[in-house]
Amino acid sequence: MIEYEQIRTLPEDYILRKIDEFLQEDTPDGDKTTEGIYVSSHKVRAIIQAEDDLVLAGANCLPYFFYSDFVKKNFNDGDFVQNGAIIAVIETDAAEILTKERTILNLMQRLSGIATFTSKYSEIATPHNVKILDTRKTTPGLRLFEKYAVTMGGGFNHRLDLSSGILIKDNHIQAAGSITNALKTIKSKNFGLPIELEVENDDQIKEALECCLDGFLLDNMNRERTISAVKLIRSYPNGNEIFIESSGGINLTNLSDYVDTGINAISIGALTHSVMGANIHMEFEGI
Repeated sequence: MIEYEQIRTLPEDYILRKIDEFLQEDTPDGDKTTEGIYVSSHKVRAIIQAEDDLVLAGANCLPYFFYSDFVKKNFNDGDFVQNGAIIAVIETDAAEILTKERTILNLMQRLSGIATFTSKYSEIATPHNVKILDTRKTTPGLRLFEKYAVTMGGGFNHRLDLSSGILIKDNHIQAAGSITNALKTIKSKNFGLPIELEVENDDQIKEALECCLDGFLLDNMNRERTISAVKLIRSYPNGNEIFIESSGGINLTNLSDYVDTGINAISIGALTHSVMGANIHMEFEGI
């Protein structure tokens, strides 16, 4: 069965590099508003608070914005947080917090939104041993963060990038001339990577099964066509070892129609490309 590397932690050097990049984007020549108001050190306590029930992601990056002693976390990434709960407390200079506030919230809201949305899918799919997968439809420059947020919400990561797995789609097939040509050619390269093929009908499945491959992506198939495709694939020798995922047009409204069809996974681009940010705010408390 195909299973890609799962991003359940973020490398420290990656977090630090990205935070530097984010802050530089927001303060290319300093924070003029804050610099104009605070002429000396003014210590404050700032709380980060949930304004909705959510699944948290991004809080584990907080200590990297400050010295870790300045941050007290009450929750960790992956935790369920109730509306009104205080996620973390930061105690340091007001100017430093003000300058970093928007960047912190942007990151935590985005990642917690992804984790929370993913958890809604996972709650439906997990009892049926079906994995909810992300896609490469991520925000440029934020892919590791966003795929990490998916795993914090109980989902799973599909291939990280174009170098870590082979997924042959309709345009690849057209360029190669046929499914058989595409599979034979790519196998001759000996990349040592799992090979998955996107298919739209039974004829494509039959052609591919004669060439042997690791997985199928059933594209835009309804429940009945999905059940038929799964039956066809499983009927072949070693068919039970072939990874089958569905994708296209599947959402929270119709997800339950697919989870008992015999597929292994469902990939949902909306987890990262259409999600709303979680409601989280920061508020100062004087010391």
